[in-house]
Amino acid sequence: MTHDHAHSAHDGRHAGRAFALGIALNLAFVLVEAVYGVLAHSMALLADAGHNLGDVLALTLAWGASTLARRGPSERFTYGLRSSSILIALLNAALLFVVTGGIAWEAINRLAAPSPVAGETVIWVALVGIVINGASAMLFARDRRHDVNMRGAFLHVMGDALGSVGAIVAGVLLVIIVAWIVRRRLRRPPR
Repeated sequence: MTHDHAHSAHDGRHAGRAFALGIALNLAFVLVEAVYGVLAHSMALLADAGHNLGDVLALTLAWGASTLARRGPSERFTYGLRSSSILIALLNAALLFVVTGGIAWEAINRLAAPSPVAGETVIWVALVGIVINGASAMLFARDRRHDVNMRGAFLHVMGDALGSVGAIVAGVLLVIIVAWIVRRRLRRPPR
């Protein structure tokens, strides 16, 4: 029994470090996206900064649930608080639906009133997003098979990394299309 307790304490410290570092990385990325979103006049970057702020909240909740789940049984909670991990994973899933709805709403509004975007800035910030979310995913990869909370955190940041890949593709297409339009305009003879 002491071996299990020692192993559990080690896993708890690893989970705590993973969550703390994941939260710090994502919070730094929120600041980067917000600053460059303002500088590039990119509503997409600002919306993603808001999304990533939601990620920081989700990771913080998951960390709290992970900590609670390691507590032993008490007189009031005879089975301990292991179910808190499942409840927070459910709350994080609901939070993802809300964030996805907000992003969809913003996308619809942008289609109705488009504005120019600095494609190169979007590409560079998305590259940073891949690095940050990839590093965060690696922090949670080890325990994702044993803990639903760690699995949820892992899948969440991996989804964000894939979203950054999509942003890079969109940024590259934007740069190519703008360059094509500029070239066409330069080739036209003046009227």
